[in-house]
Amino acid sequence: QVRLVESGGGLVQAGDSLRLSCAASAASGQSIRTYTVAWFRQAPGKEREFVSAIRRFGGGTYYRDSVKGRFTMSRENAENTVTLQMNNLTPEDTAVYYCAAGEGIILSSITADRSYAYWGQGTQVAVSS
Repeated sequence: QVRLVESGGGLVQAGDSLRLSCAASAASGQSIRTYTVAWFRQAPGKEREFVSAIRRFGGGTYYRDSVKGRFTMSRENAENTVTLQMNNLTPEDTAVYYCAAGEGIILSSITADRSYAYWGQGTQVAVSS
């Protein structure tokens, strides 16, 4: 069992930056490094969509096209935390952002929310124009 807690959301203006954090804790004491971790987002009236993912043990980082060059996902292993640095935000980035973690996720399934067994409660990001 893995518990994920997101933080860092807020209301900003277009062009501003935010840094989201996802703090992980496993009942077994297992490090978050052994999990693939992803960020998803869901805007009002829309389906949840993949934003970015980082594979376990430094296996690579992946982004949806609309955030490439603006968002950076990274691990802070010592703190068992994953972050999402979001720069040059636009109103289209407005959504609830969720952190998710899973094991044994193959690359072709990394963008699918059904691949992830553990989810946080979400943090709201709102970008005004």
